[in-house]
Amino acid sequence: MIILGVILLVIGFVAGISILWTIGVILVVIGIILWILGAVGHSVGGRKHYY
Repeated sequence: MIILGVILLVIGFVAGISILWTIGVILVVIGIILWILGAVGHSVGGRKHYY
């Protein structure tokens, strides 16, 4: 999710498409939050690890 967000950020920045930039930021933030929750041991979506 983080990688997809970064790809959308780059495409949105290069192409000048603001909706891709916004979706990219949202995906990166959600991906980082899920990664942190999984790293500290909280189950995310019924799973102990989020990959």
